[in-house]
Amino acid sequence: CNVEIASQDIENIIQSVMRLPLGSKIQILSPIVRERKGEYKKELRKMRMDGFVRARIDGAMMDLTQDISLKKQSRHTIEIVIDRFIIKHSIEKQLRHAIDTALKFDETVVINIIDEGRDILFSRKLACPQCGISYPELDPRLFSFNSKYGACPDCRGLGVQLEASQANDGGPNDLLALNLEEHDFNRLKTCPSCQGRRLRREALSVKIAGASIGDFAGLSILDAESFLHDIPLTDRQRIIGAHILQEVRDRLSFLRKVGLEYLTLNRPSLTLSGGEAQRIRLATQLGSSLTGVLYVLDEPSIGLHQRDCARLLESLADIRNAGNTVVIVEHDEDTIRSADHVIDMGPGAGKSGGWIVAEGDPSALFRHPSSLTGAYLAGRAAIPVPAQRRIPQGFIAIRGAAEFNLRNLDIAVPLGVFTCVTGVSGSGKSTLIYEILYKALAREISGASTHPGKYREISGTDAIDKVISIDQSPLGRTPRSNPATYSGIFTIIRDLFALLPDAKARGYAASRFSFNVAGGRCESCQGDGLKKIEMHFLPDVYVTCDTCKGRRYNRETLDIRYKNKTIADVLDMTIAEAHEFFDAIPPLRQRLAVLEEIGLGYLKLGQPATTLS
Repeated sequence: CNVEIASQDIENIIQSVMRLPLGSKIQILSPIVRERKGEYKKELRKMRMDGFVRARIDGAMMDLTQDISLKKQSRHTIEIVIDRFIIKHSIEKQLRHAIDTALKFDETVVINIIDEGRDILFSRKLACPQCGISYPELDPRLFSFNSKYGACPDCRGLGVQLEASQANDGGPNDLLALNLEEHDFNRLKTCPSCQGRRLRREALSVKIAGASIGDFAGLSILDAESFLHDIPLTDRQRIIGAHILQEVRDRLSFLRKVGLEYLTLNRPSLTLSGGEAQRIRLATQLGSSLTGVLYVLDEPSIGLHQRDCARLLESLADIRNAGNTVVIVEHDEDTIRSADHVIDMGPGAGKSGGWIVAEGDPSALFRHPSSLTGAYLAGRAAIPVPAQRRIPQGFIAIRGAAEFNLRNLDIAVPLGVFTCVTGVSGSGKSTLIYEILYKALAREISGASTHPGKYREISGTDAIDKVISIDQSPLGRTPRSNPATYSGIFTIIRDLFALLPDAKARGYAASRFSFNVAGGRCESCQGDGLKKIEMHFLPDVYVTCDTCKGRRYNRETLDIRYKNKTIADVLDMTIAEAHEFFDAIPPLRQRLAVLEEIGLGYLKLGQPATTLS
């Protein structure tokens, strides 16, 4: 009801009553029954025997010495009159005794001002003096939507509900029905109970300076800083909240320093861009105030605009200046130029790498004759800008793109050319191209079950017959996946080995040369070439299989050779070696040529995907 609640001890209650105007007529009541069905003959008789002579029953004053009959099926409220007073300076002792007596029956004391016909409620619990609702002792769990104590009971802390047409047997809020990994929020609608704020009503009714935790979480980082700066506090509140407020202000400041002042605090993490997520993790470390720590960052500039890179470097400098060590694996020019010390690895990749080409401050790197990195940074080497640009061969038009922070955009994507979509981190690039364009095309052209982001219409799709998404997701999460299997090359190689005369004579099919099925593989390691040794309390250790010596196949399979090479020998070849070896096999030659052309000639065909950068 938007009336402030508070818990008060007997001293607070006495002081509040004594502040009433002198001469005010009051009576002190204690509730013994609240809105419950029954006749309550036993309770009324006991009150009479204890010496009480008056009670307010369902709002009407009654004499307990008279016979009182209550309807059994009706709800009743019974408040015993403890004592009556006229406010004056000499009643404090009697008032204390009356209030103490009232509190023995209930946590709430009702002060009825007789002349005005109004009540003032006081409670030793957190309770509302107007509507009587009481609160448990406030606990941090009450303000967490990940806790059953704080989560909105209708949406279970999600802030959204599934549309009825999308709900499964588990009900409209069944979490299993949500596929949030695909950013698919189109099937969801805002929970009407919590209005998307994810918390139960009791939590959202607790307010500081008029704002609930839901209101505060809906602020941007910049607005949240302003709110805390201007928050009105009493001296007592300022002492109590000083440490908490400083911690929150510091964290907001760190988020602002890395350029995230526009983000709202309640922004779902699945809607963040890669650059935004990277900088939030960095701000978390900035806020830890640790010293003597070695931080290792693997290409932190990926997905960042140059403006954001500058802020990133400033934040990394702050971490270093706090007495920490920062080691970064990076290609970004500004990062290299900002480093105190540079280690240039090379000179090539794979077996051509593994050496330190140059080391020292950035200027030493620029001067080093063997450093390819230094040559580009110093301007001795450069990537030429095309002399002329291609002319588009038509367009795919998207109208009314409005997912996440996109503002009802209309855009025409040219066909037959190389198009780059750029902008600061979080400006909507991935949302526009992946969430809307790719998913819409995949659904329309390929019949995929994707759910694209909001848009009004899309046209020009008849000019293309396929859409392919290439991202940085891993090729596989086990050592069994490798460049040969992922690219489809291994299927052709196995078919080739199955066509060899010795294989035909032994009845070997292509499956014989697979390390994923029984028959041709080494059963000791089941085709992994490695054995996992489980270590209690330590990470598992992988050792080379002592049966096949890491070759993955049994002896009979390794008897089959193509140009004197076994299937294991082929998997041990680099892509460049295999390109030359299979020059007479057009399907293999073509695929291997592409892999070599994009700079992966150093990779081995059987290199586990888990070891790829």
